[in-house]
Amino acid sequence: MKGFSSAILIFKKDLRSELRMRYVINALIMFVLVTISIIRFAVGDEKVEKDILNGLLWVVIFFASSGGLSRTFVKEEDKETSFALKLSAKPTDIFLGKFLYNLVLSFALNIMVILLFIAIMDFEIQNILSFVVVLILGNFGLVVSSTVIASIIAKADSKGTLYPVLSFPILLPLLLSVINASKLASYGASLGAISGELMILISYSIVVLTTSVLLFSFIWED
Repeated sequence: MKGFSSAILIFKKDLRSELRMRYVINALIMFVLVTISIIRFAVGDEKVEKDILNGLLWVVIFFASSGGLSRTFVKEEDKETSFALKLSAKPTDIFLGKFLYNLVLSFALNIMVILLFIAIMDFEIQNILSFVVVLILGNFGLVVSSTVIASIIAKADSKGTLYPVLSFPILLPLLLSVINASKLASYGASLGAISGELMILISYSIVVLTTSVLLFSFIWED
């Protein structure tokens, strides 16, 4: 496998495998449904402020991502296919392929969570364009960080507990910015009004993506 086509093949392999087994998809759907239902029952008929709803939205997305995106490389170790993957593609192509798979999975997850928040929690978005831009940038940064963290914990013994421990301090700047930006967008703020937060999200994604691509070969071949 050569060039970017290797990354596409890895992406297709993971996507076909998940659509066939549906292990992660089913687990994420159940987690999201149960979590949002519990939140709805907890607040009852009370009107929840958008500030709180935006925070809850990204908390649900973060923990759902912990259960889904963290298994990107773990399943290669569980199936003992990581060595074959090392022989068939360059580290950069492997990272990009896994990143693309996580990106698709995360976007699908985010859309489902937001639609459920709108339907169940009466979440209103007054500026859809601004909110979508925030969602795309926040999702991109979340996936980049999650993919490289997943590669670090793949060979660890306590994989389930290690991912949240490593990811939270790394993702904290992203989460703070994306929560504030999505809150402003839900109140109707324009792209210009949230340009500062958007620049933080873009800068975060560029720094993490560049660092991940440069260091992934050392992580993967260790």
